Amino acid sequence: MNDYYEITIAGCKRQLKKFAVNDKIDIAAFILFGDVEITEKSAEALLAKLPEFDVILTPEAKSIPLAYEMSRQSGKKYVVARKVMKVYMGNALSVDDQSITTKGMQKLYLGEDDAAELKGKRVVVLDDVISTGGSLNAVVALAEQAGSDIVAKCAVLSEGAVQNLIRH
Repeated sequence: MNDYYEITIAGCKRQLKKFAVNDKIDIAAFILFGDVEITEKSAEALLAKLPEFDVILTPEAKSIPLAYEMSRQSGKKYVVARKVMKVYMGNALSVDDQSITTKGMQKLYLGEDDAAELKGKRVVVLDDVISTGGSLNAVVALAEQAGSDIVAKCAVLSEGAVQNLIRH
């Protein structure tokens, strides 16, 4: 069995190591952390496809470098939905999140100030990879709770038939 999957992302060729999720499913691990070239080129490619927007909203953690780079290139702010409630977050919004790459149920939180930042704004929901759509849908739910107008949902990679899994 080949332990790697070759892929080209935004013109960058990479060998992604495969990992078993369970007895029947392996995934090729795409990790943005530390890959500046793919982060920069993916940000540029995604921005070229997006409609007008005001804010980028992304879940913690692997997509944060991409959100930062898209923010840097576009001049638009980005907000992070956190995995752990922090004392400074005030009356935070929260949703449950079930991700294929994280064991068990987790929560995502959007601090009071960040929720206010999203209210009435045109928001792009961003993730690094969409596998089942669980994390993306959780971020969408937070954006909806905050009263934002979601104008796009995007990721660098999507796996399988995610079009049927993402709420519209």
